[in-house]
Amino acid sequence: MRTIAIFSKLKGFFDKIQQVDANISSVGSDVYKRNLELEHEIKEKTEELNKANNTLLTMNSIWDMMNSSEPLTNVLDSIVNSMQNQMGYINTLVLTKEHDKDGDFFLVKSHADSKMLSKALQQNSLLNIKEFRIPWKDDLILTQALKERTIKSTSDIEAVIHKILENLEYNFVQNIIHSTASKSVIVVPIFRRKNEMQEKEEFGCMLVFSQSAASTENEIKFLTLFANQIELAITIAGLFEEIRKQAVTDPLTGLYNRRYFEENINREAERALRLGQPFSLISLDLDHLKTINDTFGHQYGDVAIKTISNVLKKQARSIDVPARIGGEEFNVMLPGVDSYGAMIAAERIRAAIEATQLEKIGNVTASIGVATFLEHSKNVFDLTELADQAMYRAKINGRNQVQMTQKQIETNWQKVAVNAFLDIVSKQRVQIPPELAGDITARLSAVSAYEKNAKEVIYSVVDILTQSYNSTYQSGFTKSKLLLAVKLAKNMEMSKEEIDKLKIAVLLYDIGNIMIPENIFKKEDSLTDDEKNLIRKHPVIAAREILSPISSIQDVIPIIEKHHENWDGSGYPGKVSGKDIPLGSQIILLIDAYYALTQDRPYRKAFSIDKALEIIQQGAGTKWSKELVDNFIPLIKHEDRE
Repeated sequence: MRTIAIFSKLKGFFDKIQQVDANISSVGSDVYKRNLELEHEIKEKTEELNKANNTLLTMNSIWDMMNSSEPLTNVLDSIVNSMQNQMGYINTLVLTKEHDKDGDFFLVKSHADSKMLSKALQQNSLLNIKEFRIPWKDDLILTQALKERTIKSTSDIEAVIHKILENLEYNFVQNIIHSTASKSVIVVPIFRRKNEMQEKEEFGCMLVFSQSAASTENEIKFLTLFANQIELAITIAGLFEEIRKQAVTDPLTGLYNRRYFEENINREAERALRLGQPFSLISLDLDHLKTINDTFGHQYGDVAIKTISNVLKKQARSIDVPARIGGEEFNVMLPGVDSYGAMIAAERIRAAIEATQLEKIGNVTASIGVATFLEHSKNVFDLTELADQAMYRAKINGRNQVQMTQKQIETNWQKVAVNAFLDIVSKQRVQIPPELAGDITARLSAVSAYEKNAKEVIYSVVDILTQSYNSTYQSGFTKSKLLLAVKLAKNMEMSKEEIDKLKIAVLLYDIGNIMIPENIFKKEDSLTDDEKNLIRKHPVIAAREILSPISSIQDVIPIIEKHHENWDGSGYPGKVSGKDIPLGSQIILLIDAYYALTQDRPYRKAFSIDKALEIIQQGAGTKWSKELVDNFIPLIKHEDRE
């Protein structure tokens, strides 16, 4: 009995031990499970932190873009690559909404640098996805996202790709899906702000290919926030792009402007000299613009100008540089083209312009000149002069034709002007301070008449001399006066030789004023008779005392001497009238009056352009010839509208 009792106690003891052991095992299992749960939670939190960090990095890259002046293409490339590299998406594309005569459509503007996608495209001979035009359709997920202004997500990638890239084979689509391991696609609509009122317009969509089969709520929130930042970045980039475009393009025609053209032709000249490769310059002028304006109105003159610009755009190669130089004047630079090829190109342009039919006007024509760098000149300045001379010869010879420049370069007007001013200053033909005389002599001596900056040096010298007796004279007026005078002379169909004389006369006509005390120019009260007589002598002083000893400008002196003669004979100094007044003298009188009217004077404020033209119109037939005024007023009005 005792033995049985002992075994019974031992059994009870072992049962308790097993129970404790079971309890301990149970607790250990719970701890183990809890540890696993904690590890899983830590992993999830770490992934969330990493994703949050990547989100901040991605947003930071967008903020950096907003604080820069990067082109829009660079901004889009940064966006798609950030989505792939930092957010872990398989690939991202940005498609923009476009429009042409056939309607709305989408184009791929940017896509991330994905090796998997590139490989899949190459295997299927689809090398450039940007070449695909994607029609705008109501059942397209891109269209739906934009119209509903909401993010769309689907796991049916095959259907999306088939809709976007129509007519693709089934195997091709499957290959792309499997090779990139894509399980879903997210479409994020993108807008941009179009005005200060924060109104938005449709820009396009961002396609995000994901490894996840479904989007999470946090992911959609992030993409919504991201889209808002993209909107601002794209708006800012678009504004910078528009500003850059406006800086180099002509607003009426969309062609490059004069500044851009001059910068490019100088760079091309450096390249041509380095490589020994020619390029050609086409100078083009619309025929009979004044007649079109007078007959049909200035809006039709603009139509004619735009017609030429459209022809130039269509005829130009991608490396050519077509530009509107001003008014009805155009230039086209043809890199790598010799004179033979340039003549063919110019004739093709001429024929295309003539063949274009316009409402009311019918067809328009153009006169064209051609010159080739290295063949006709190794200097850009000379080249532009030669092409312009050839164009003018085409106009004089009957218009609507192409003329090649002549190789002979005559003594140009810049050389005559430089030598004349050197003679005037160095021989002290005018009374100016020695320091000023020394500075002017140094400027003129340092420049060759054939260098591209020769004209600017001459303009600055005339400005300096004029300011020596009239401190209110503004720098830049000399250049503006000369360019306007040349335009008017061309409208009046003056010959090239006469225009060159006019250019020199514009530079020299006021030289006699240096002999007049400055207080007369600044006087606010009416001038006395003696003061008026002194001013009236300045053409004679200029012509006979200052300029007559200079042999190279003898044929210019009559223009200067008569530049204050009125059409009706009421002018001075010789009371000459009508056609006895050189046309160059009439042009100088008119240009000088226009600038005087539109600038402040000690005794009055500047008149508006319209008021100045009204005063000039009142003087038609008395102060100026009616024909000259009829050519001048439309010229100013057209420039004022550009």
